[in-house]
Amino acid sequence: MNLGIVIKKIRKDKKLTQTKFASICGITQTYLSQIENNSKEPNLSTLKVISSALNMPLPILFFLSLDEEDVAPNKRKAFEIISPSIKSLVNEFFAV
Repeated sequence: MNLGIVIKKIRKDKKLTQTKFASICGITQTYLSQIENNSKEPNLSTLKVISSALNMPLPILFFLSLDEEDVAPNKRKAFEIISPSIKSLVNEFFAV
């Protein structure tokens, strides 16, 4: 799961600096940096604040962060086929 990378991408798409976005979320810039680099996992309440600040429902944020290793081996082929289309649709729907 690449949750931090997805958060960073959406934040940058919204043209928000780490400092500004961290302030909006009520966390430090250092902590946000650690989240975006996947070196720290935020708790659920922090994730809810982040998803709200990104105007992105938390389940969608989780879905966008899924990668092949997060899917059961017997379902990876289906994930590989449908994931790009679904992610594209979601990105279009929640575009900045």
